[in-house]
Amino acid sequence: MFAVRLIACLTIFASVANARPRPVFSSLVREFIVEDAPVIALRGVRVVDGTGSAARENQTIVIRDGQIAAVGRTGEVAIPAGAKVHDLAGTTVIPGLVDLHGHQYFNSSAGLAQMPVTAPRLYLGLGVTTIRTAGGQMPYDEINTKRDIDRGLAPGPRMHISGPYLDGPGAGPARSRRLETADEARRVISYWASEGATWLKFSGNVSREVLGAAIEEAHRNGMGVTGHLCSVSFREAAALGINNLEHGFITNSDYVPNRQPDRCSPDNMRHQVNVDVESAAVDSTIRDLLAHNVSLTSTLAVYELFVPGRARLSQPARAALSPRVRDSVEAAIQQVNSGQGFVPPLLFQKMMQFERRWVAAGGLLAAGVDPWGNGMLPGYGSHRNFELLVEAGFSPEMAIRIVTANGATVLREADQYGTIEAGKRADLVVLDRNPMADPTALGSVRWVFRDGVGYDSAKLVASVAGQVGVR
Repeated sequence: MFAVRLIACLTIFASVANARPRPVFSSLVREFIVEDAPVIALRGVRVVDGTGSAARENQTIVIRDGQIAAVGRTGEVAIPAGAKVHDLAGTTVIPGLVDLHGHQYFNSSAGLAQMPVTAPRLYLGLGVTTIRTAGGQMPYDEINTKRDIDRGLAPGPRMHISGPYLDGPGAGPARSRRLETADEARRVISYWASEGATWLKFSGNVSREVLGAAIEEAHRNGMGVTGHLCSVSFREAAALGINNLEHGFITNSDYVPNRQPDRCSPDNMRHQVNVDVESAAVDSTIRDLLAHNVSLTSTLAVYELFVPGRARLSQPARAALSPRVRDSVEAAIQQVNSGQGFVPPLLFQKMMQFERRWVAAGGLLAAGVDPWGNGMLPGYGSHRNFELLVEAGFSPEMAIRIVTANGATVLREADQYGTIEAGKRADLVVLDRNPMADPTALGSVRWVFRDGVGYDSAKLVASVAGQVGVR
């Protein structure tokens, strides 16, 4: 017993050396903070640590100066004198959720709205401690939002900025940056690197030449590249060195018959319904992506809203939307359920099947919401992604890993957060119910810790009620 306590104490002391300075929080942020003591102990909790391992009962987590100092069985972990102790028997603690497709705008028939207030509060309040924006309609707004959050002026998650959507040539007005030559791509990528973007997001009309040049320039600047592609297939993008691909099976144009090079077929995201997920063609895709260390982002929650019979707006999400936007979203959902959705139920099942095969083959699968305007909202989409991953056949423990640790791995920050272990940032979510027994329990968020500061989930969510989709 003495040895266990000694090891715990040494771990706590080691974490102090790696402690990060905490910003001075504004009165606006302090309104939502419930705990920011220098040393905190969460005692008697169930821990799902994000590694895929089974839940551990009756655990104590010690937080010191924003980091996890120790975690282990209650009674065996030394709680430092003066620690603020919270007895939380019956609760479950998971790592902070990592969302790789975290838009901050909402685009419905009611109009386009940037959401610098409501989106960050929903993300954080619902347990999402890190996001990657994955393409912005107003990227400078997102840069400023990130700065405000980092400086303690506004509540929100840790943000990886990806800058504007990048795409190939096209006609008509658009907010994406259209790139026509390799030189143009290099210049634009270099500029966004200087602005602080850590990732880039490409859309579906880019050429292989431009994408290849952009990836090369991004890597030279230490940036990652992801894409919702079409004109370039998954296998082609992997060969060019892309790091990450969005949405999975439904967007992969490798399977479109008579596909023209560097052209997006209108049959993409429809033809996949005819593809056998167990086929040699799919095996070839998986092998190529694995060989090039490409990761995939699952966004099942957003595509479910286009499946007739499955589209729905949860009551909490409904309460968050502004009335005008809510009416628009509900009308769109009614249209889908009347048979106008573009994702047949069979294709949605194949998307799930592909993700199971991908992970079984050793592929890295993370998750994102993609809350661009059809009713899937920040935070709520992360909860639904977890539920759908369990429905797809993943164990709850593995689904937690996908929505936490795997995202941190894609962002190349797994040494900092994503799992509950000593020495990592104290990004934690305290749940009132057990998501191992009921996947919907991921929505029972009580507190969210980001860098060891605890926020009141209910207050954050209540502060944006009736405003989402507007500001």
